[in-house]
Amino acid sequence: MVEEVQKHSVHTLVFRSLKRTHDMFVADNAKPIPLDEESHKVKMAVKLRMEYGSVLHMPTLKENLREKGGSNTGDPYGHKQYSGNQGQELEYMITGTHPYPPGPGVALTADTKIQRMPSESAAQSLAVALPPSQSRLDATRTAAGVGDIYRHAGMSERSQPPGVPMTVMEAGGNKNSALMAKKAPTMPKPQWHPPWKLYRVISGHLGWVRCIAVEPGNQWFVTGSADRTIKIWDLASGKLKLSLTGHISTVRGVIVSARSPYLFSCGEDKQVKCWDLEYNKVIRHYHGHLSAVYGLDLHPTIDVLVTCSRDSTARIWDVRTKASVHTLSGHTNAVATVKCQAAEPQIITGSHDTTIRLWDLVAGKTRVTLTNHKKSVRAVVLHPRHYTFASGSPDNIKQWKFPDGNFIQNLSGHNAIINTLAVNSDGVLVSGADNGTMHFWDWRTGYNFQRVHAAVQPGSLDSESGIFACVFDQSESRLLTAEADKTIKVYREDDTATEETHPVSWKPEIIKRKRF
Repeated sequence: MVEEVQKHSVHTLVFRSLKRTHDMFVADNAKPIPLDEESHKVKMAVKLRMEYGSVLHMPTLKENLREKGGSNTGDPYGHKQYSGNQGQELEYMITGTHPYPPGPGVALTADTKIQRMPSESAAQSLAVALPPSQSRLDATRTAAGVGDIYRHAGMSERSQPPGVPMTVMEAGGNKNSALMAKKAPTMPKPQWHPPWKLYRVISGHLGWVRCIAVEPGNQWFVTGSADRTIKIWDLASGKLKLSLTGHISTVRGVIVSARSPYLFSCGEDKQVKCWDLEYNKVIRHYHGHLSAVYGLDLHPTIDVLVTCSRDSTARIWDVRTKASVHTLSGHTNAVATVKCQAAEPQIITGSHDTTIRLWDLVAGKTRVTLTNHKKSVRAVVLHPRHYTFASGSPDNIKQWKFPDGNFIQNLSGHNAIINTLAVNSDGVLVSGADNGTMHFWDWRTGYNFQRVHAAVQPGSLDSESGIFACVFDQSESRLLTAEADKTIKVYREDDTATEETHPVSWKPEIIKRKRF
């Protein structure tokens, strides 16, 4: 009877073969490979240059050099000193303590004096810790970088506590920052802005007014509503000029093109429409979204339309051909708002997944994802002059710096669901919330200088007190809000107010800026 050979897996057989081969050719597995002196010298020379190149010019102990006759200025691995040190006398002499007597009441004489000398290692470490001399700083000084300019921009003498001299760090200096007096950050005094007051209430819609936009010529504005209509109003008089019907559900977004006589709208019926304002008819539909379309924006310099939807995507459309250029995927919940700008990043989206994404328009991919918010981001606004933007969420309003989305500051205090943000060139930021409150902020400092809660239209319930959208007109002297009581409210600055009648109640010591 032939005994069956035990079958092993390929894995086992390969490792057995490897072990046999290893045992055959390697006599002693534990024996280290002998060190090649030449290779080790090359390795150490490279390491010195790469890792310690920035400190190789540091002074060495004079006594040490004198003992060695000053001949060996290199290191044991053949690494020569940088030419910047050749021909120059070393600038530091490290000596021991002054002579002192061994105890109190003992006269200091040649016989009694004690003097401690530093050890070689201590002297070496002290030499490395010494700041570079002024002559070397002058020799190596370069122009200030952008980071230095940002860091020192706006620094003034009053930011230092009294009696503490200002210390300007030179490029390349290594002064210990722990020795510099630090003052807790305080908010600078905000710019004074006149208060805004309600001066007109426009009625006409039969449902919540969900979106609003002012045309580039500043003659009229357009609103979209839950009554499925789009209405065009005269800006000066507030009179209704035109009603457009065509959507079969709530109209959630409207925008007027500055490049062509077109009006774009989107709604909860998944439709995106292009209206020709010369004929007041729909001339194009943009098909592709799988759910309600929550917002849209036009690119300022190219014929591109961007829409965002409850299907967790934003889509980029060619206005003329109706083609979907890109589908911006990445958000994990409804995309509530989208904004475009000519500079990079050209598209910014805010989503109910609590994130903000900055997109590369050409590649159709995310450049940066900002995850600082803890709740849905329903509103994003770009500053018209600065390279910055703000985002609104129930947890905070946050300000960011383009292009990488660096965090600037929090604007805390509007504790409600923020549906909309608007900002003008004077630095007035407006946030409108679901509970009907509207807060006015100074953009630079984040100071909340006014709070408004307008009464609802007579006949409406108090619960119908909500602001869905707000926008400044082109002159930035009027603020229009779209509200849940079916009205459009128009605000303007109080011309009679002065800084004396409405002073800034500003207390720097109680203001604390959160960083996240």
